[in-house]
Amino acid sequence: MDTMIIGIAGGTGSGKTTLTEKLKAEFGEDVSVLYHDNYYKSHSEMPYEERTKLNYDHPDAFETDLMIRDIQALRRGETVRCPVYDYTIHDRSGETVEVRPTKVIIVEGILIFENQALRELMDIKIFVDTDADVRILRRIMRDVKKRGRSLDSVVKQYLTTVKPMHEQFVEPSKRFADIVVLEGGHNLVALDMIIGRIRAHVAG
Repeated sequence: MDTMIIGIAGGTGSGKTTLTEKLKAEFGEDVSVLYHDNYYKSHSEMPYEERTKLNYDHPDAFETDLMIRDIQALRRGETVRCPVYDYTIHDRSGETVEVRPTKVIIVEGILIFENQALRELMDIKIFVDTDADVRILRRIMRDVKKRGRSLDSVVKQYLTTVKPMHEQFVEPSKRFADIVVLEGGHNLVALDMIIGRIRAHVAG
């Protein structure tokens, strides 16, 4: 199988997942998705209170080598089982999810362009660029509603790790992108262009 690897990066709340979901809806069974967030390192040896204090926005927080091996396996036509991260406990859940090889594999995450070895596996690199005020509001809504976080904890995490790590690692990685998309999946012109490129590959 001729597999196309598409990387979708961008800051927290930028619209990466919206873009990913629209591509998945468009191409269905021809697309598999690997989320970098699921490759957060396990810290089950630490008590919960200690895990809440870790910096989850630094490249060292991820087991990126495992993600690279999984992508390489998918490209060889092998099915993989990737870890599942549980945000409510700040640790891996112990479960895995099966990801099978498909014509298109989307790799999504804030820091996927920061790692050269991971970056070099990608055929198309898309950076979703959205204003910081919109991103923080989206993150607050998501973390409070879907991840059981308090407003105070979300704001504290944003100011202590999310914002400085974005400025140090995420924003500079934009220079590696082939395409910069403003507003992610809501940018219909860019979405149509990306869909057209994928459709040509799937049909080929």
